[in-house]
Amino acid sequence: MAGPVVAAAVILPKKFNLPGLNDSKKLSAEKRAVLAVEIKKQALAFAVGLVSHTEIDEINILNASFLAMHRALDQLKQVPKQLLVDGNRFKAYQTIPHACIIKGDGKYASIAAASILAKTHRDELMQALHLEYPHYAWDRNMGYPTKAHRAAILAHGFTPYHRLTFQCLPAQPTIF
Repeated sequence: MAGPVVAAAVILPKKFNLPGLNDSKKLSAEKRAVLAVEIKKQALAFAVGLVSHTEIDEINILNASFLAMHRALDQLKQVPKQLLVDGNRFKAYQTIPHACIIKGDGKYASIAAASILAKTHRDELMQALHLEYPHYAWDRNMGYPTKAHRAAILAHGFTPYHRLTFQCLPAQPTIF
């Protein structure tokens, strides 16, 4: 409900092996942080792309996700031969062939590595925004729609970082 959408692109060496590498959602923040350092050391190339909350409101979350992926790819120091994309949809990037893989972050090391870099980067951004807006507990919920986050919106209103096109609060019932 708040903050940017973040995507990462990672090109790994052929014989890459990193014990503990997995879907970022299945790892603790501490484990992700350790793995992110090692991924950055061993990757042939990596980059992170962001789309701001205001851009998300303008183009919708799906298009923002594609744009964040494209922005990450734009920054790579090496051109990939093929793109492995986590999920079931992707907007083609230049002339590079791509494959969409559902739950790909649990199947391919490069997708898992990208998910870790994207998640750690976004979490760092939300930690910094938490210092500016501590009432929203972004240090714990990272801007996701938890009960505490919704209660903070009710109590304190929206911040400049909230995605205003998202239903951040339950719809108010109509009384006849």
